[in-house]
Amino acid sequence: MGKRKKSSRKPAPSRKKETLATQFSCIFCHHENSVSVKLDRKEGVGNLICRVCDQRFQARINHLSEAIDVYSDWIDATEAAQNEDQPTRRTAPAASSRAARLPDSDDE
Repeated sequence: MGKRKKSSRKPAPSRKKETLATQFSCIFCHHENSVSVKLDRKEGVGNLICRVCDQRFQARINHLSEAIDVYSDWIDATEAAQNEDQPTRRTAPAASSRAARLPDSDDE
């Protein structure tokens, strides 16, 4: 007796690796695809440059970092700088003390 004949299967299609974006919109001048990110993995530095308003940013990267990581670091750094520049506002408490709300009844 012989072995069963296997049906020939076609090889599975190879998965295509989707490339991540390296062009982003600028948060200062609001131009689409004006910010380019270049990663220097040997030096461990990511450079971000806007071609329109010449805004620049550098961030430390590691072997897992991608262009979107440098862009998100830039957004976080600008938000942190903006929050640092604004003084903290303290709102005056509403008339929460009882004495301020109730009239004196001892004067009668």
